[in-house]
Amino acid sequence: MNALVINCSPVRTGATAEIVKLVSEQLSNRYKVTSICIDDYSYAFCRGCRSCHNTAKCVMNDANVIGNIMSKYDEADIIVSVSPSYWADIPGQFKAFIDRCTPWCNTHEPHATIKPGKKGFTIALRTGPNMLECDRIIGSIEHFYGHLEIESVGHLGLTSIEYKEDVESRKQEIIEFCKNI
Repeated sequence: MNALVINCSPVRTGATAEIVKLVSEQLSNRYKVTSICIDDYSYAFCRGCRSCHNTAKCVMNDANVIGNIMSKYDEADIIVSVSPSYWADIPGQFKAFIDRCTPWCNTHEPHATIKPGKKGFTIALRTGPNMLECDRIIGSIEHFYGHLEIESVGHLGLTSIEYKEDVESRKQEIIEFCKNI
């Protein structure tokens, strides 16, 4: 079975990346793991033209970039999205990706599809102590999963994590979460 672990942050070396690394290590005993960082890809914002609502394809010149990421979703049985809080929600880079995935979303017919039966997990982190921000991030990602027909089966919210060194004190909690994936 295949697992895709996504760093939804544009920072490749911070706390989110540290959690992605830990999750990937934990899952590697049971899955073939692919890890990506959303910032490894360059794409424009959705224009909102709705052409994809009629064709299930994006008309923008960089549509192949989104298609490349979506092929990773298609290959995965398990998807783990790890997102920090950027002003109480997912980072803009990941939101732009979600917007560009409209051709695959079940909000219109026809729509492109990925293989069914996928399970989605979410880990949200933020620097402050308020879990409500983590809940909002989890909600955004689980909403996205729903439109891709990925079953949301687990999430973890982590507060008071600003730097990658802060992950160490939460390591066991993350490991326990990974046991359920």
